[in-house]
Order: sequence, then C-alpha cells, then structure tokens
Amino acid sequence: MSAPTASRPVEQAASSSVPLIEAKGVTRILPGIVPTTLVHDINLQFRENEFVAITGPSGSGKSSLLYLLGLLDLPTSGEVLIHGKATAHMAEAERAYTRLSQLGFVFQFHFLLPEFTILDNVLLPMRALDRLSAEAMQERAVEILSALSLSDHLNKRPDQLSGGQRQRVAVARALANDPPIVLADEPTGSLDSHASEQVFQLLRDLVDKQGKTVIAVTHDLGLAQRMDRRIQLIDGGLVGETPQDSPPQQ
Repeated sequence: MSAPTASRPVEQAASSSVPLIEAKGVTRILPGIVPTTLVHDINLQFRENEFVAITGPSGSGKSSLLYLLGLLDLPTSGEVLIHGKATAHMAEAERAYTRLSQLGFVFQFHFLLPEFTILDNVLLPMRALDRLSAEAMQERAVEILSALSLSDHLNKRPDQLSGGQRQRVAVARALANDPPIVLADEPTGSLDSHASEQVFQLLRDLVDKQGKTVIAVTHDLGLAQRMDRRIQLIDGGLVGETPQDSPPQQ
C-alpha cells in the first residue's frame, strides 16, 4: 500500500521539461595542506519518476555527490539546480526551505531521535516546514505510518523496533512533507536480506505508484541493476551511466 500524498503549493510545480535536479560542473574539494577532491566536474540531470542508483567503490564520492544534490553540502565550484533554480548562493533560510519542501532523506543508519516516539519522529519535518495545521500534521503522519504497516507502533521509540522497522520509519519521515525527490544513502546497507528487500520495494513503490524520483547510493549491484538507471563513479568522477529500460522486478 502506498503512502498518501498531500497537494503541493503551486509555487513548487515545475515544468516537465525542467529537470527536478541538475548538477552542472559540480566539484567539491576539501581544503587542507593537501586538498582532497571528493567529486570532480559532475554533470547530471534527474527527472520526474526515475529510480536511479549511484554506484562505485568505497571512496569514489557517492555519498559526497548525494549530499551535494541534497543541499547538505555546497560545491566548491559548479551549481546544483532544483527545479531549474540555482541553489549555491541561496540564503541559508531559503536553502533550508528547499530541503524541507523538495527533498526527503533516508540514510544507512536511520538517525531517528531515540527520545521521541516514531510518530513524533515523522512529525518533526512537518513541524519544521510549518505548512499544515497541527491536526493535519498528526493525521498525515498517522496515515503514512499506517500505509507502511507501522500503525501498531506509533507510540514506540526507535529502540523498540527492528532494524527493518526503523528504516521504514525513516522512509515515512522522508515522505512527511511529500517531496518529489527522495535521496537515499545506502538505505539497505545495515539490514539483513529480508529487511533489505522490504525497504527496496518501498522505494520502488515510491517511483512506480507515487511518481517520485528516488536517487539511491548503493554498493549492492544486485539492487542497482533493478533500478531504472545506474550512475558509476570512480575517484570522484563520473565514468559511466547505464539506462535500464526494463529493470527486473520481484
């Protein structure tokens, strides 16, 4: 069952001809006595309703690229555009609003706040965006968690759930503000094979049933081959891009 969606403000709508996210010549260098290049001269476009894998060996810049696309880090040079709008020189308040309204994040380690219930964890991004009434936020959070088969756990804390359940809560939190883009960093990396498959199917359903774009860093080539498109990085550079028109489904 797919999670419910909420209508987005008109200003968030974008022409289908404009990529949801675009990286133009994006380079990130960490300063130091010996500067470290994390990613170098990346040019990519991501459009509506795509399931994209970012792959490569350890240290290839996969997570660094994802954080740049998600506005969690800023490029040293180049530009990340969201719906065609440049972001590098945005005021931090505007960048934060863009993250909250346009992007949802799922990480390898769920980063749920341990002192809060799972319901409150899902409410946090909605409260930060402050777009809905308190009653509407509560209703939406309950609906999303119920759609992900977590309705019996609303008042539990993260340490009372299994690893797979916690990651489903992380997916629910990513969907809280109904973003068009979900960014996932090794979302199955800490899970056993059964829980990994469950989380993969959740992400697949976001694309197939809700029309979202999911961009996922993964070291699991088996999962990557089941996505619609695969981007390969080595040493911070883009070395390959493989469209997969008919990814196998399970």
